[in-house]
Amino acid sequence: MEIKVADRVNAIGSYAFADVENIVTQLNKEGVEPIDFGVGDPALPTPEVIRNACKESIEKRKSSGYPSYTGEIEFRETAAWWSKNRFGIDLDPEIEIMSTIGSKEAIFNFPETFINPGEYTLALNPGYPAWSRGAHFAEGKVCFLNLLPENNFLPDLKSVPAEVLRSAKLLWVNYPNNPTTAFPTRDFYEEVLDFGEKHNIIILSDESYTENYYDEPPISILQLKKEGVVAFQSLSKRSNMTCYRIGWIAGDRRIIAAYKKVKTNIDSGTVTFIQDAAIAALKDDKHVRELREDYRKKRDIMINAFSKIGLPNCEPKGTIYLWQRVPERYTSLDFAKKLLEKEIAVVTTPGSWLSHEAHGVNPGEGFIRLALVPPIEKVMEAADKIKRLNI
Repeated sequence: MEIKVADRVNAIGSYAFADVENIVTQLNKEGVEPIDFGVGDPALPTPEVIRNACKESIEKRKSSGYPSYTGEIEFRETAAWWSKNRFGIDLDPEIEIMSTIGSKEAIFNFPETFINPGEYTLALNPGYPAWSRGAHFAEGKVCFLNLLPENNFLPDLKSVPAEVLRSAKLLWVNYPNNPTTAFPTRDFYEEVLDFGEKHNIIILSDESYTENYYDEPPISILQLKKEGVVAFQSLSKRSNMTCYRIGWIAGDRRIIAAYKKVKTNIDSGTVTFIQDAAIAALKDDKHVRELREDYRKKRDIMINAFSKIGLPNCEPKGTIYLWQRVPERYTSLDFAKKLLEKEIAVVTTPGSWLSHEAHGVNPGEGFIRLALVPPIEKVMEAADKIKRLNI
């Protein structure tokens, strides 16, 4: 029989991070153990307080059955408590918070709730692929908003064409930003909220990195407004819980209620013993401070290494990434390949892989992204190799 794949699948390319994994696999086959800064998956273990809570809960929940679609009330109450403690936001855990299986599934599936065929989602470029691919699978269109250094890696909302605005339903923002590491400001969020109000566009704020900062804690968009807004939170990077798949969405109760109708048809809710582990994670800030300090050390080591070979300082205020400009005579891919030579064997992600060609430019070109996830001894080894580079 003939197997025909749906047009929506044929239309997408490969997932950028899968391409990085393929390169790492090939190096391993050649007997080279690379130092992998490619995918943002922390190498340090999930903190013990979280692992212990999970172990205990597996026994406690042994007869629990299906979890709640919206999350156990204890988890939602803890998320509300944490949001109040961290941001000063008042959230009703009954109707303004909903658990998610990590942020990715919610981000990808969210457009199904609001996008009709042909309607637009506005998405940052470069950015997390799920923002645009979720819209694509919902049979919508995507208008990419380029993040450029001359705009401090903030989108130029005034540049969105009028014909796009007429059918635009969603706008994704993400600060602290992956991959550019740009930080949010109150003025920027006010501009975003005014834009959404004026054009009747729902604002979706991916806040997966609000706890990955070095000095000044970033704000949440929900501190300014809840109406017409949903924020997406995740414990993956805050607490090294990428494997656990746990997060939540919070904001406008009408939007949360609408998304619930979609989610109940997709999955059976977040695993209860994982929610209990997440409660322990949210109640413990000690491990978060320790992880921040670990990232700070690795950030400084790598920034110093790149400065030694004459590259500009890219010191971030937050996230777990570096957005490093490449040497002038290299493309993003060329410099990433240079770093992959056997004597160096450092895996990075070309910025062009994280971006789409939009408005005549690929805004990720000229940069590489490094996820500061290897153990610190490996980071020091990578830095020593980079310092010896001849570019």
